[in-house]
Amino acid sequence: MKHQHPTLLILALTALFFSGCMPPSDEVDRNITLDASSPEFQRIANFQDQQLADSLYAFFHDERPTLRYLSARAFASIRSPQAIDSLARLLQDPVDRVRAVAAYAIGQSGAADGERYLLRAFERNDTAGHYRLANRAILEAVGKIGTEPTLADLATVSTYEPTDTALLEGQALGIYRYALRNITNEAGTTRMINLATDSKYPGSVRLIAANYLYRATGLKLDTTAVPLLKNALATATDSRIRMALVVALGKTKADQAMPALLQQYKQENDYRVRSNLLRALANFPYDSVKTTVREALKSSNASEARRAAQFFIEHGISDEATQYWQWAKDSLPWQVQIPLYQAANRHLPAYSVNSRDGINAELRRWLGNSTSVYEKSALLKALAEFGWNYKYIYREGAPSSSPVIRTATMEALNMISGRPDFRAFFGAGYRSVRRELLGMYLEAMQTGDPGMIAVAAEALRNENLKFDALMSNTTILEEALKKLELPKEIETYNQLQQTIAYVKGEQTPEPKTPAYNHPIDWAMLDDLSEDRLVTINTNRGAITLEMMPEFAPGTVANFIALVRQGFYQDKTIHRVVPNFVIQGGCPRGDGYGSLDYTIRSELPPLYYDEAGYVGMASAGNHTECTQFFITHSPTPHLDGEYTIFARVTDGLEVVHQTQVGDYIKNIEL
Repeated sequence: MKHQHPTLLILALTALFFSGCMPPSDEVDRNITLDASSPEFQRIANFQDQQLADSLYAFFHDERPTLRYLSARAFASIRSPQAIDSLARLLQDPVDRVRAVAAYAIGQSGAADGERYLLRAFERNDTAGHYRLANRAILEAVGKIGTEPTLADLATVSTYEPTDTALLEGQALGIYRYALRNITNEAGTTRMINLATDSKYPGSVRLIAANYLYRATGLKLDTTAVPLLKNALATATDSRIRMALVVALGKTKADQAMPALLQQYKQENDYRVRSNLLRALANFPYDSVKTTVREALKSSNASEARRAAQFFIEHGISDEATQYWQWAKDSLPWQVQIPLYQAANRHLPAYSVNSRDGINAELRRWLGNSTSVYEKSALLKALAEFGWNYKYIYREGAPSSSPVIRTATMEALNMISGRPDFRAFFGAGYRSVRRELLGMYLEAMQTGDPGMIAVAAEALRNENLKFDALMSNTTILEEALKKLELPKEIETYNQLQQTIAYVKGEQTPEPKTPAYNHPIDWAMLDDLSEDRLVTINTNRGAITLEMMPEFAPGTVANFIALVRQGFYQDKTIHRVVPNFVIQGGCPRGDGYGSLDYTIRSELPPLYYDEAGYVGMASAGNHTECTQFFITHSPTPHLDGEYTIFARVTDGLEVVHQTQVGDYIKNIEL
């Protein structure tokens, strides 16, 4: 007989009609205390850090719920499919939070085998809400590992009441997590439109659903969604929801959506929503929105102005390319001027030879006179829009003493070789240019520079140019691989390893994970004040952080150790993505820098649902070291993937003002 798969729809509907779920006994200890200074906490955290699964399993049977909770939580960071059977036993724990964290850890494993355990553990009779956290966690975890039939069941549950916050959050998170795996269906989208736009639902639920409509790809948002989205946008008081709804409304591409977006832009005060509005307007005819976007170039908020400039790079037209050039001569920050030059260089028609010569001559002079490595990097990329600049870019940038410029040089060349019209652009000479670019990438392999090597490795996997067909062997690549320092250059190592396999025609290897190499220094946590506050003093002002050692003790200890060493003094903010993050702490300043160790990822059930969360930059699980980022807005697609170790308590306005090239003066404990 074929096994009948239990469905979430049946479970959810049954919950409405059955009562009598056995409540937790009053005699059971349900208190969970997270104290990073306790010996038990530190012992389990050390086992997690060393990934000693057997030692952690021993706590699954402990009478103290705190230890069961902590040991189960450890597997959310270890992400081991082999732990599923053991974690499944905790899905029947008498303590709701223990069940919930076990479900979360099963979802974090990424193993499809965990789905059956999750479905069986869903408390269908829990009308009293004794296991509301567990049910919520189960629905979310199913979204991380479940099959498409289960999504169909999950998406069609419409019986949860607006007061059933945990179940609604679980349903919304589940559908959203499916979408992050590129699994969506029409019923799920319909449900998320309903949850996002109906004000009767809790704000936390609406936020998740709105981010689904924002982030999910390939959605069919037809005209029936437009009035719902318009009304929700007009009435939403939470800017976090508005910034997602405007992107969703733009995705409809409906005629009646554009006036609503333009009107919202006029009255919107939050630069983050305005930045997303500029993104949304790209879905509509250029002539209808260009005036609004051009005005945004003059915004007092640099991030909004940069977003406007990016619009013209991505969606500009050839007839107005010379206008972008003229706009760039206005009194604007270089972060806006250079992208306008880039837009002009990209869209200028081939016959406009004099304008082309003028644009590139000005860019070259600017490059020669600039003293900012980040300005120079942007100029190299603007020059790359005219592919014939490839020799000049390499000659000027590759020998630089600055790793920022060297890496930007490779990125600029990668832009050129990545042109979809490469053959048409270079015409009869394309074969010669392709060989010269190959030579530049192979020379980069011999520099030992991790930034140059990583970008060159990516460029060599260009399917369109087939560089592999021009390479007789992989000796140069393999020699470069041997010389990389591990774990310091693990990101470059994995990029290069992937390229070697590509050139050989072999299957893409699994990314290498660094071996355990940096124990938690618990003494560092003693340096934290009672309020656990740390202040980052930047050239724009102070940002105060509250450390979270009970969730990420190893990361906090590492951060404090680096602060004590003065490591972060004068480090630059090397990456700023408008309405996303600012990132710093790279010793090279280009994002490819690290020290000679790595720390473990720490991924408990925390959520990037607000601005101001501080996370660790990563090139994969357990590759973190010195680089960190601070969010501008909710970023739920990062949940469970990037360690959260602090949050901003004061100075968020400084985060919003920070631009590439700004720097950390020092960090005070």
